[in-house]
Amino acid sequence: MSTEELLSVDYEVYGRVQGVFFRKYTKSEGKKLGLVGWVQNTQAGTVQGQLQGPASKIKQMQEWLRATGSPQSRIIKAEFKNEKSIEKMDFSDFKIVH
Repeated sequence: MSTEELLSVDYEVYGRVQGVFFRKYTKSEGKKLGLVGWVQNTQAGTVQGQLQGPASKIKQMQEWLRATGSPQSRIIKAEFKNEKSIEKMDFSDFKIVH
């Protein structure tokens, strides 16, 4: 069992991130990294959600959200807030929320 710190962080991604399968790719990337959390479109045209998992994997996912995204997306910026250590994860899976 890894003793790596578990983190929870909220994120919001700006740019052309709706209608480009951004949520689907975010979910699959999160699952690939072993993270849990959620992702959803916002009324403002951004994508937001929460990530939870080992600190190093969170960092990889933050980099992915900042620079990679889905193939058709054009990311302007990604913001992360409310980063905190957690004892255990609040979610069992990575979900797309509608």
